[in-house]
Amino acid sequence: FQYNRVWIPHSEEVWQSAEITKNYKAGDRFLYVQLEDGTELAYPVDPAALPPLRNPDILVGENDLTALSYLHEPAVLHN
Repeated sequence: FQYNRVWIPHSEEVWQSAEITKNYKAGDRFLYVQLEDGTELAYPVDPAALPPLRNPDILVGENDLTALSYLHEPAVLHN
C-alpha cells in the first residue's frame, strides 16, 4: 500500500489528495499519509471503510469516466 495515493475527506475542500507513507496492515487504526502541501498525518481509519484510492495522473481529464481505474465520488469530482 505504501506510495499509493488516496482521497481523504476535508472539511473545506471536500476531498484532499494524500500519499501513503507507511505500509498499512489489516487491523491498523491509522493510515500514515503525506498531504500535497507536505503535511504528514496519521489519519484514523475504520478497516471496513478505507479511504478511496486515487487514479493515476495519466487518467486526469479523461472524457470517458468508465476508463478510470477507480470510479467513486472523489475521482469523478477531481476528473
